[in-house]
Amino acid sequence: MKLLKRSKSESAKGASTATAKVPAAGTGLEPELTVDLERRRDQLVARVAELQWDLGGLVYEMAVRNRIEVEVLVKRAVALQDADAELGEVERIVRMEQTGTAGSCASCGAPHSTGATFCWQCGNSLLQQVPSDAILRR
Repeated sequence: MKLLKRSKSESAKGASTATAKVPAAGTGLEPELTVDLERRRDQLVARVAELQWDLGGLVYEMAVRNRIEVEVLVKRAVALQDADAELGEVERIVRMEQTGTAGSCASCGAPHSTGATFCWQCGNSLLQQVPSDAILRR
């Protein structure tokens, strides 16, 4: 069976998407940055789908030849996992900007805004308690 090869433009496009950085979650992203994040999300969706397709095809080709190379599969799976993790983070940031929420309460799951210290629904603290001696050691 013949292996499918990607064109040079597809390979270059995939390589360029893998190197972009995700900005840290902050308050009030500018509209241009939100659009950039949505564009990045679309690129990552395509990249993850491509990596899944490639990994599946690779496993199939190895199985047909009765020669499974675990190290090769693990390397490809790591690339897929990295892209999927980045996609999840970009989706979280975009969703946060679209809904105006910064996260959810660990106790009850209610959404909260940026800067909130207590949950509006259950009253539990949203901030992690850190001992004062741990702060002094830094």
